[in-house]
Amino acid sequence: MDYRDLINDTLLVAFEKFETLKSEKAFLSFLFGICVRLLANNKRKKHEVELIDDATINSIKDQSSDASIDAEVHFLHKALTQLNDDQRECIVLFEISGFSIIEIAEIQSTSISSVKQRLKRGREKLVELLNFESSLKMEEVQNG
Repeated sequence: MDYRDLINDTLLVAFEKFETLKSEKAFLSFLFGICVRLLANNKRKKHEVELIDDATINSIKDQSSDASIDAEVHFLHKALTQLNDDQRECIVLFEISGFSIIEIAEIQSTSISSVKQRLKRGREKLVELLNFESSLKMEEVQNG
């Protein structure tokens, strides 16, 4: 899927579903959610369905019930909300959605060096925030 098509489709869906938006502060998340769903739907349509035998199905670990993964996702989401909008958008587009630095520069109407700087600073801030959350979790466990 071409990024221009993705942007157009995302904006079209956002326009159609705009009345479901509950808060102006959630608008960026609203757009990213639509974008991620469109990418996932496009990817799913491209892949063929693979049939898996029962032995393989039974050996797959159910990660949805893993509380530590749920906690990590929660802390990552919480840390992402503490980044500024440009850094958060760069991190999500690059690390999660798989856009290239050049594509992000075009999306954000900025230079490639600005995107690289936003990614660098955003990653550093995420590491700082996640290390802080991790140390708080350890204190809670120790203090029981």
